[in-house]
Amino acid sequence: MVNTDENPRFLDYNLPLEKRIEDLISRLTLDEKISQFLNNAMSIDRLNIPKYDWWNEALHGIGFAGVATVFPQAIGLAASFDLDLMREVAKAISDEGRAKHHEAVRNDQRKIFQGLTFWSPNVNIFRDPRWGRGQETYGEDPYLTSQMGVTFIKGLQGDHPKYLKLVATPKHYAAYSGLEYERHFFDAKVSKKDLFETYLPAFEACIKEGKAEGIMGAYNRVNGEPCCASKYLLQDILREKWKFKGHVVSDCGAIKDIYENHEVVKTGMEAAAMAINAGCDLFCCLGIALKKNRKIRWEWISSAIQEGLLSEDTIDKALRRLFRAKFLLGMFDPPKMVPYAAIPYEVNDSHAHRQLAIQAARKSLVLLKNENNILPLKKTIKKIAVIGPTADNKDVLLGNYFGTPSKYTTILRGIKEKVNENSNVYFVEGCPLKEKSEDEFNEAIRIAKEAEVIIMVLGISPRLEGEEGEAFESDLTGDRVDIGLPGSQNSLLNKIHELGKPIILILTGGSALSFAEAKKIVPAILFAWYPGEEGGKAVADVIFGDYNPAGRLPVTFYKSVDQIPDIRDYSMKGRTYRYFEEEPLYPFGFGLSYTHFHYDNLNISNDKVRIGEDISISVEVENTGNIFGEEVIQLYLSNVTSKFIVPIRELKGFRRMILHKNEKKVVKFTLHPHDYSTVDMEGNRIVDPGEIFFTIGGSQPGFRENIGNFVQGTFRLVGESLLLA
Repeated sequence: MVNTDENPRFLDYNLPLEKRIEDLISRLTLDEKISQFLNNAMSIDRLNIPKYDWWNEALHGIGFAGVATVFPQAIGLAASFDLDLMREVAKAISDEGRAKHHEAVRNDQRKIFQGLTFWSPNVNIFRDPRWGRGQETYGEDPYLTSQMGVTFIKGLQGDHPKYLKLVATPKHYAAYSGLEYERHFFDAKVSKKDLFETYLPAFEACIKEGKAEGIMGAYNRVNGEPCCASKYLLQDILREKWKFKGHVVSDCGAIKDIYENHEVVKTGMEAAAMAINAGCDLFCCLGIALKKNRKIRWEWISSAIQEGLLSEDTIDKALRRLFRAKFLLGMFDPPKMVPYAAIPYEVNDSHAHRQLAIQAARKSLVLLKNENNILPLKKTIKKIAVIGPTADNKDVLLGNYFGTPSKYTTILRGIKEKVNENSNVYFVEGCPLKEKSEDEFNEAIRIAKEAEVIIMVLGISPRLEGEEGEAFESDLTGDRVDIGLPGSQNSLLNKIHELGKPIILILTGGSALSFAEAKKIVPAILFAWYPGEEGGKAVADVIFGDYNPAGRLPVTFYKSVDQIPDIRDYSMKGRTYRYFEEEPLYPFGFGLSYTHFHYDNLNISNDKVRIGEDISISVEVENTGNIFGEEVIQLYLSNVTSKFIVPIRELKGFRRMILHKNEKKVVKFTLHPHDYSTVDMEGNRIVDPGEIFFTIGGSQPGFRENIGNFVQGTFRLVGESLLLA
């Protein structure tokens, strides 16, 4: 029975949250309740509740909502290995999100992409470089992804004791990293070991440590169950095991997939009931005819209740979680009560945020080769030839899921702005991005002959990799078939190399590329990712010596696709640095600097650790080169005595640190039982007695090209085996 009491207690901000939620739900009719289940929730005018669209994006800046600061794509942010940077970027994004929302409300606008619930970050594991959406992730490693994801979420949601700044919604839960054109119907067959060792840890960390208020289900099935209607994923793991209190939203159109593509039920009514009963609280409706879609899905839910497939009590349970998010955001409180409502609109696209975007881009750049210290270049070079299809390309700055920068700097422009006024910079694309054509080869050769140094800007763009239907020049509606340089780029590079001039190669892309031939013939290689609105300035800063690079690869660069298993195989065997046994082109964690670092004075709190106790490991790092620089100190563990299959090694700590010339600093890592645990074949996380080998250095052990030295050691776990929750 609907509560008709004229005293709306849900508006009393002095009452406990739970009582306010219950009072609001008690006042709603069944039809009004159903109207709140879709991303474009309808207004309830008699209670003065305005319409609200839950769909908002903030992958690397506020997306699709007009002018906003565009930071490096997520994979580039991961390459920074810098949690302090990630925190500042997330804070800036959340400032802009709040400011945009309140400006829209002041103008009586409540459209899609104007809300406070953001469907970011993407913490899927980037297990195969052919996957087009891998650029949205933090790479292939569960630990790095967890740390980056948790830090990003905390930056988005803020630290106020009562109110959330924004709602973060990690996605896509779970095991979503397959072929884009199959995403609506594929079934990820995943062992329990791989599920709990690789595919779920980042989600667990985002929920338990990051306290994310939302989570998005994936399109695909996992072991036969649609992710958005999986009791195992949504109830057994998410709510019971991880104690998640927030809401679950479906990926857009995923409820329709349950019956139309996965074919686990026969009707939309059954699909809606299956999803809501399993714990999915909100349906994202995708399609051009949005009003029609809303009506259809409203009818699904209504019919499911009428047919006894879904109870009103279950509806109420889901609504409690949805309204919880709105109350935590302060949507039912006076703006003066919510400090985030006072963030001025002027923070959007501000000078400070643009400067942060430049800094983030600098920190994301990875120097892969620098033979004979050819870099940095002098700004006084008289003639420079810039050649390549991604040199003067806005697409390669922005990646996907981006906002609109008010200004941007391409790589070509960054170079032109950096050199002295007497320097001449010549430019020609040389070849198309993808097509095989040599029409511009002669012009490229001509300007290269006149130049003292040649800067070639090659690689891929979001036109070749991305979400289904977005990368319109992709071979597989978003994914790649091959991971080499596309089109005539290799041929162009070889022709220019024949001139005998020094070549600096800058590569763009959101995923690993294979360029073994280029690695052999080019003296310097810089990987730029999709570096954001001011990426060109950052690239120029590095190649001309105004910034010393320190980025690291968050993914393995393979020599060719022949080294990678079938993309439809979700086993981690042979995938990523943790299980890849061959020699890569470049390893996860790799990156060079213009200076050198030395590791010494290793200290361990105890070389015999009782199971369940923490262990501390410290090392002294010194900048032994001639200039200021940053080092990314990385700690890897290897369980050398486990009785079941374990990773070759695993990242379990990292720290990006500034060191001046001849400066020494001590870096300390604390390992908790979870860090030195392993996952058995049944998916249980346990700690067994045995020996752990560890290394600390600037990259993975065994890949030491100009990185500096390592320290290494072992410790022994003693005592009874421990099963972790």
